[in-house]
Amino acid sequence: MPRFSVIVPAYQVQAYLRECLESVLSQSYPDLELIAVDDCSPDACGAVIDEFAARDPRVRPVHLPANIGLGPARNAGMARATGDYLVFLDGDDTLTPDALLSVADRLKETGDPDVLVYDYARAYWTGETVRNQVAAQLAEHGPAPFTLADRPGLLSLLAVAWNKAYRREFVEREGFTFPPGYYEDTPWTYPVLMTAGTVATLDRVCVHYRQRRTGGILHTTSERHFEVFGQYDRVFAHLDAHPDLERWRPVLFRRMVDHLLTVYTRPDRLPRGSRAAFLRRAREQYRRHRTPGAPVPARARVRHALVRFGLHRTYRVLRLAAALGRRAGRVRRRALRGLRRALLRTHYRVQRLLPPDTGRVLFTVEGDGGYGGDPAALESAVRDHAPRVRTAWATRRELHHTLPTATRRLVPGTAAHLTALARSAYVVTDRALVPGLVKRKGQILVHTPPGTPLAYAGLDLQDRPAAARDTDFARLLEGVDQWDHVVTGDRHSTLTYERVLPGRYRTLEYGRPRTDRFHTATPQDVAVLRDCLGVPAGAVAILYAPAPRDYRRTPVRTLDLERVVRRLGPRFVILSRAAGPDGEPLEAASDRVV
Repeated sequence: MPRFSVIVPAYQVQAYLRECLESVLSQSYPDLELIAVDDCSPDACGAVIDEFAARDPRVRPVHLPANIGLGPARNAGMARATGDYLVFLDGDDTLTPDALLSVADRLKETGDPDVLVYDYARAYWTGETVRNQVAAQLAEHGPAPFTLADRPGLLSLLAVAWNKAYRREFVEREGFTFPPGYYEDTPWTYPVLMTAGTVATLDRVCVHYRQRRTGGILHTTSERHFEVFGQYDRVFAHLDAHPDLERWRPVLFRRMVDHLLTVYTRPDRLPRGSRAAFLRRAREQYRRHRTPGAPVPARARVRHALVRFGLHRTYRVLRLAAALGRRAGRVRRRALRGLRRALLRTHYRVQRLLPPDTGRVLFTVEGDGGYGGDPAALESAVRDHAPRVRTAWATRRELHHTLPTATRRLVPGTAAHLTALARSAYVVTDRALVPGLVKRKGQILVHTPPGTPLAYAGLDLQDRPAAARDTDFARLLEGVDQWDHVVTGDRHSTLTYERVLPGRYRTLEYGRPRTDRFHTATPQDVAVLRDCLGVPAGAVAILYAPAPRDYRRTPVRTLDLERVVRRLGPRFVILSRAAGPDGEPLEAASDRVV
C-alpha cells in the first residue's frame, strides 16, 4: 500500500502532460502510485500515459471508453486507488520539487488528519509565478490537527480539489465523489472540509497552477457555465441531509453569491446575450438558498442586491458609469503627471543656472536603494573628515529608515532631489548612469563600481547578447563620459574597467571604501557581528560568495554546503551568499550554514 495515490485526469493537455507526470515521478518521496486517467482524449494524452507506464511501474494507466468529464474521471481514478492518501493534480499543473516529502512530514507531525490543505502558486505563461493571495490562512501556528470550526477562514481559499491531501479511508467512509459538469470542485470541497473530523495545514507551495494563455475551461465561453447553479444545489442538499452542518449555511450562501457574480461579471465565460438569463437564474438561486437573518457584510450589500433582485440593467449602468469614471480619472491623472513633469523640468533648468555648492554632496546607489555599499562608506567618511560639508542621499521613501540621522533624505524625482542634483558640487554613485543628471561645469561625479568585474561587463557584453539583454551601449557610454573619478579595489578591476568602459575619467586604485571597516573594526565590533550572524564563539567562519558565471549556458551547481561543513568538522561555520533559482536565499538545513 503506497502512502500517496496521485490521480491525474487528462483531456486535451498533451502539451503539458509530460511535465505534469514527470513532476510526480521525480518527487524525492517515492512511496506513491500515479493513476493517470485518459478521459478518451482525442490528442496524444493516452500515448503519453502509456509511455510513462512502460518505464515506471508506479504508473497505473486508465483509459476510459468515452469522455465523461473531469469529475467522473477523478472518480475512476479513486476507484483504483490503494494509497493512504489521495492527491489530485490536473494534467496541465505540476507538483513543486519535494512537495510530497513536505506533505508526508506534515501528515506525520499532525497525526494523519482526514484532510491536509497546502498552498499553490499561479504559474503564468509569461513565466511569472504568483503565490495564493490568502496564504495566511495556511499558517501552521496553533494546535493541529483541528476542525473547520477552529479555522473557518479555510473556506475563503479557492474551492479546488488539488490543494489538499485526503485520507482515503475518510473519503470512502463518507462516500464522497465528484459530480459531472463544470465547477465540479465546489460540491466536493465544501462538504469535505465541513465533514472532516481532523484538518491540518501546510504553509508551503506544493502545486504550480498553470494559467494557460488559451484553452482553460474557465476561460472558455460556453453555456455550460450555467452548470454552477446545479453544483451549489448539491452543496446545500448536503447541508439538508446533515443538520449538524447547518451552522455553515450563511457562510456558504455568501460564497455562492460571490461565485455567481464572478461568473456573471467575467467577460470570457458567458456567451453574448446570456447574462440577463444567468442573473435571473442567480436570483432564483438566491431566494432558494437564502438564510433569513444571516448578516451581509456592508461592503457586499450592493453586490448581493444585484443578485437578489436580478438587476441586469442596473449592473450595466453601474459598469458603464464606473468605466467612465475610471477613464476620467486616468485622463485627470495623466494631465496632472504631465503638468508635474513640466514644472519639475523648469525647476531643474532654473537650478542649473545657479552656481554649484561646494558644501554639498549627493549620494545614490543602483535602483534607488537604501544606505549601503561604497557610497555609504564614503558618505560616512565625509561626515567624519569634512563636517562642514552637507550630505544627502536619494532613495525611495520606504528606505529612509536605513539612512543616518545626519544625512538629508531625498525622494528621487522630487523638486528637492532635482535641486540637489543640479546644485551639489559632488555626486557619488555606483550607478553607470544617474537618471536625470545633466552634468554641468564644476560638478564632480565619483563612480564606485559595485563588486569586482569577474563576469563580462561593459563593451565586452556586445559579444554576449544573452547576458547583455537590453543594454543600450550608446547610452551606457554617455554615462561613462560623465564620470570624473572611478574608485577601484585592485589592479584587475582598474585594467578591466578602463578597457570595457573607456572614458576620460581618472582611476583611483585606493581599495574598496566599504572594506575599510575590516581594518578599523574593534574586537567588540567583531563579537557583536558574530553574535548577530549566529557564529559561535571560537568557531571559524568561512565566507562562500560565488560570482555569477554568465559564460555558462546552464546554471552552475552550487556546492553542497551541508556536506562541506560536515567534512570540515564542528569548529567551522559557513556564511553563504548563495541563492536559489528564484533569487531567494537558500534555506539551510542546519545552524552551521548561515
